[in-house]
Amino acid sequence: MKAVRFHEHGGREVLRYEDAPDPTPRPTEVLLRVKAVALNHLDVWLRKGLPGMTIPLPKIGGCDIAGEAVAVGPLCARITVGQRVLVSPGVSCGQCAACLRGEDNLCRGFQIVGGYTSDGGCAERVCVPEVNCVPVPDSLDDRGAAAVPVAFVTAWNMLVRQAHVAADEDVLVMGAGSGVGTAAVQIAKLFGARVIAVAGTEEKLAKARALGADEGINSTRQDLGQEIRRLTGKRGADVVFEHVGGAAWQKLIPNLAPGGRLVTCGASAGYEGRVDIRYLFSKSISILGAFLGTKSDLLKIVGHLACGRLRPVIDRTLPLAECAEGHRLLEDRAVFGKVVLLP
Repeated sequence: MKAVRFHEHGGREVLRYEDAPDPTPRPTEVLLRVKAVALNHLDVWLRKGLPGMTIPLPKIGGCDIAGEAVAVGPLCARITVGQRVLVSPGVSCGQCAACLRGEDNLCRGFQIVGGYTSDGGCAERVCVPEVNCVPVPDSLDDRGAAAVPVAFVTAWNMLVRQAHVAADEDVLVMGAGSGVGTAAVQIAKLFGARVIAVAGTEEKLAKARALGADEGINSTRQDLGQEIRRLTGKRGADVVFEHVGGAAWQKLIPNLAPGGRLVTCGASAGYEGRVDIRYLFSKSISILGAFLGTKSDLLKIVGHLACGRLRPVIDRTLPLAECAEGHRLLEDRAVFGKVVLLP
């Protein structure tokens, strides 16, 4: 089969579109013909290499996968050959206390399809556990299905499970033009919140408003703290949806409302965020972390997608052979939504 692999860590030049061995499904796995795969910043980080992490090489990335089942292992009982599925990206043991209470993303053995240890969907074929296969509704095409899993399950975990977003709350969405940001705008609106989108260009803010955002802040031209206070009548945001990290925290924490919650899933702008602890106790503020989400939440999301209450946002599609260009677009933050590759 053809696949995009890297044999060493480095820049985009290490990505090779080349022949790779065909995978063979284990008894509990499904072999998928990949129809579409969406890129994430995880793909960029894996390619560059992470300090302290050993990644088996050569490596095939891609954890946002939509495909068609072409073979199933002998112990598979739910997915049939020819069925269209999207892949829940989190792999867990299914037996520990966290898994059994439905919090599989907290499993101590948690891994990501196409992450540190397993190959992903930047290939013509991939094997995944049957339990990770979610049937795709007819209303969702393959490109849209690939754009869903990581962004939507992470945003759902952050806003619904962690922050308990409620109707009429002010929700500030940082990086509203990213994949997870576009999902967050929609999920917050689904629960009746007022959404303030933050992005670096007027074009991205206009697109965020088209998704449902009520207000916008241009992070390159406007003062973030001043605009939050202006748009919330000096009260502050009830929920800050944050996946950037770095210096932004110094303006976000003071501009949370009493009882406000900051929930984060990333640190693309820096992994150290300064916090004045006095704001935490004087305003009863909560800082929450979220890592991907659960399989059960992905099933709920697919239900909303099937009914049209949520929709995937795709910036553009590229041939799989142009994977390096997709990496460039993510690194340059030149997208609104997801970049999807087609084998």
